Amino acid sequence: MPNIQNFSGLIIPLGFLAIFYFLIIRPQQKREAKTREMRNNLKIKDEIVTIGGIKGKVLKIDDDNITIEIGEDKTKLIVAKWAIGNVITGDKS
Repeated sequence: MPNIQNFSGLIIPLGFLAIFYFLIIRPQQKREAKTREMRNNLKIKDEIVTIGGIKGKVLKIDDDNITIEIGEDKTKLIVAKWAIGNVITGDKS
């Protein structure tokens, strides 16, 4: 029969692993899932900010790229979908 003293050396490392998981890994996974959902739910006319700080309006959505319109001269940029950092507003119509 196994002795409890054989397993006492594993209690502290397992406790640290549990704390590490609940304080670091799990919240990061939730943030990534939320960001992935935001990028998958983009619509035409959404106003977005890229991770580089460029603000624009979504004109076209492809599988991996998004065409946005920036500035008053309506310059068009094609950016990767993963580069979208935040949606400012959705379509209000």
